[in-house]
Amino acid sequence: MAEQISTVARQKGGKHSNRRLRCSGQTPAVLYGHGEANICLSVPSDAIAAALRHGSRMVGLTGAVNESAFIRDLQWDTYGTYVLHVDFTRISVDELVKVHLTVELRGQAPGVKDGGAVEQLVHDVQIECPAGSIPEKLLVSVNHLKLDDTITLAQLELPAKSKVFGDPETIVVQCVIPVIKPDLESGEAGEGEPEVIGAKEDEEEEE
Repeated sequence: MAEQISTVARQKGGKHSNRRLRCSGQTPAVLYGHGEANICLSVPSDAIAAALRHGSRMVGLTGAVNESAFIRDLQWDTYGTYVLHVDFTRISVDELVKVHLTVELRGQAPGVKDGGAVEQLVHDVQIECPAGSIPEKLLVSVNHLKLDDTITLAQLELPAKSKVFGDPETIVVQCVIPVIKPDLESGEAGEGEPEVIGAKEDEEEEE
């Protein structure tokens, strides 16, 4: 179920009015799309923060407007701490949208018991999927990943009617024997003690 966000209609204002709005716990927003008029709104800042924290991009707007919307764009403060403005676009649950998702591994790879190590090479992907089926993140199970096995973009499990962008053969995760780099500081690269120049001559002089 999409996150529900209450809205209040507002007059388009400047920096000062928007600043007062934010100080009251509201975030200025605008709703547009589908050939209809743009509507200026204010939404609770904590509701936007919660939606983003849960990875929700499809939301249900209530109050001044009652319809489904997609969080199309966000304007952040200089430090990326809080949202200054939100752009909503009207959308239906079956409409296809493009989103970036974090790739998260789940499970334990059998190949690890054989001396392998799981290496994740891709950490986020762009997919196109129905707006009503946008997942919070893309979960990838490694429970069947044996030594020298790989999982490519083409093998990712996606929501119905979805597709992923990129080379299908791109390796997302693999299980391989880890490469051990030689420890040069421990002296393993050479054998025996280094020769001290001049030591032999000193000994001969003493004799």
